[in-house]
Amino acid sequence: MIADSHARSTSAAATVVQRPRASTRMLPVGRVLNLFGLVVCALVFSLPTVWLILTSLKRENEYASYPIRVLPVVPQLVNYYNAVTYFPYFRYVMHSVILSSTFTVLTVLTSSAAGFAFSRHRGVPGRDFLFAVVLATMMVPGLVTLVPQYMVFSYLHLINSYWPWILWGLSGSPFHIFLFRQFFLSIPRELEDAAEVDGCGKFRIFWQIFLPNSLPAIAASAIFSFTWVWGDWLYPSLFLSDDITTLAVKLATAYVDPHQNPLITLTMAGVVIYILPMVVVFFLAQKYIIQGVVTTGLKG
Repeated sequence: MIADSHARSTSAAATVVQRPRASTRMLPVGRVLNLFGLVVCALVFSLPTVWLILTSLKRENEYASYPIRVLPVVPQLVNYYNAVTYFPYFRYVMHSVILSSTFTVLTVLTSSAAGFAFSRHRGVPGRDFLFAVVLATMMVPGLVTLVPQYMVFSYLHLINSYWPWILWGLSGSPFHIFLFRQFFLSIPRELEDAAEVDGCGKFRIFWQIFLPNSLPAIAASAIFSFTWVWGDWLYPSLFLSDDITTLAVKLATAYVDPHQNPLITLTMAGVVIYILPMVVVFFLAQKYIIQGVVTTGLKG
């Protein structure tokens, strides 16, 4: 009897031990399916970029040839040289950098300050209502306010200057205010209380404690702000003249032949150079961007 019970317990234990092996065998299949799905999605989303690069390496007559040539017969690397010498390319790069950097710095500073106020100023009457109003402005499409803004800036004689972007940066961004508020809520309250005991005011707490510890939120906000201005075509085309406009606007109209026909291959080469810095910056800062966006949902 003892031997039989011992044998049954041993077989049951062996069955229990062997059960996890079946699940571990199924795990690689799930990983393969996930990897396959990611590869398919990556290929689909990369097709426009691949087409852009291949077109930038073609001759102009190859682009319009029929049947369509997917690969260039001879890669035309000279297109990239012609793209940056066809017009003062780097002058407009400087315009875009100045405008994007100014807007980014102002937006990060004002949005982080507003996010700190909404997250840490306890007992302020109407704080939650004001924050709800800020979030409600995110639901208003930008095109709805485009004409009124143009009329206001025209009345103030701010058209054909960078002042609209400076004022937009000083007013902050509802999304970035929400981003910083949620991130600041994840910082322990004890850190702020200890600073107050040491005699720190609200501004010093924000500037010396909260802001240096919010690098992921700063990186995410800075990248979003910079890419919005860097890649925007509509607002610069309406508010700025050709002399001080951004590279995005110039790329859309600069590459034409003497008969005003568009030079597609040169345009594509200019666009590749145009997007390359942002791709490099994104890959270098993607860890901070993901961390900053994810941590905004930790506390509400």
